[in-house]
Amino acid sequence: MLSRNLRFLSRRYSQAVTFRTTETSPSKQNENQIGLFYTVNNDVCKQLFGHGGLPKSYMKQTKTFTETSLMVRLPALDIINCIKATDFDKPVIRYMLYGEIGAGKSLTLAHLLHYAYEDGYLIVHVPWVSEWLRRVPRHKEMSNSQTHEGLVDLPLDGAAWLLHFKMQNQVLLKKGNLKISKEYVWSKREKTPEGAPLSELIEHGITRVKYACDVIDALISEIKILSNSKQCKTFVAIDGFNTFFYPLTRLSTPTKKKVTPEEVTLTKSFMEITKNDWVNGVIILTADQLGVSQDHQESHLPKYLLYKKGFEHIDPFVPVEVGRYSEREFMSCASYYRDRLWLRGPPETESELKLASACNPYKFMELCAPL
Repeated sequence: MLSRNLRFLSRRYSQAVTFRTTETSPSKQNENQIGLFYTVNNDVCKQLFGHGGLPKSYMKQTKTFTETSLMVRLPALDIINCIKATDFDKPVIRYMLYGEIGAGKSLTLAHLLHYAYEDGYLIVHVPWVSEWLRRVPRHKEMSNSQTHEGLVDLPLDGAAWLLHFKMQNQVLLKKGNLKISKEYVWSKREKTPEGAPLSELIEHGITRVKYACDVIDALISEIKILSNSKQCKTFVAIDGFNTFFYPLTRLSTPTKKKVTPEEVTLTKSFMEITKNDWVNGVIILTADQLGVSQDHQESHLPKYLLYKKGFEHIDPFVPVEVGRYSEREFMSCASYYRDRLWLRGPPETESELKLASACNPYKFMELCAPL
């Protein structure tokens, strides 16, 4: 009886505050929808984030809520409006999302990825750079690069990323309009001929894992050529980009020598795509304190996290801060949690949670979990 009354009170309170919008297309959302949640179609969600891109804690929450809902926030809307006003004949503009831990950078990036998907972009998305360089399983497969002397390949990670790329861009790749500009010879018996569909190049990297990192190198080069020739618009999104510039990785050679990010072929490839020497595209990056060790998390500002080398690499860029919840966003989120029965109790609970979480989205979610 008590739980039924709590459920009734939660539902009645959540209905008092509007927290949802029926506008599910990111390109049509505007300032009127700030702080409101929209639901992402399950099929689109699987295609875009089936191989990564959403934080693990948020993924657990979506399973509990039986839906994937994203809040419309100002940083994402600002970038979408800038993209709409972009002159794609000019060199690509680089946007850098930054903010404190738990502010919502990854979910802002997810919102932008949904926009890119709907607008027909070819998506080049790295869900979390630390997965390659910092989070190392006990037996991380690593091999010396056959094409770049002194560098190391991460073939399994490369093949997994190609699968992710194929999944996200399956609609564009199935059309078969995107062709490669030259022949690629992998061995005496294996080659990808000039004029072959881009999907053939990707399939080779997935089925022949040994060549996955070399295929990524070729793929990045071909994407820049295709964008320059106006055959596709490209949307580059890299979460935890600053990890590429952190001096140390957790990778070691068989002789126990520590590997630096510059010695990994994947780093070389994604340094290439984040240069502004090509057109007809957009680059969205995030600088995240979680991408480096705890000893180097004093500041969330890009200049600190990117180090001198990283800052110079992406300069000039447009910094976009993802801040804590505003009053409106916090109340909207609280209403959503009540509707999903993630948050229960009297209305005064919100005031306490607001103080305890300091309006940090992640802390608020964590504090509501046991309630």
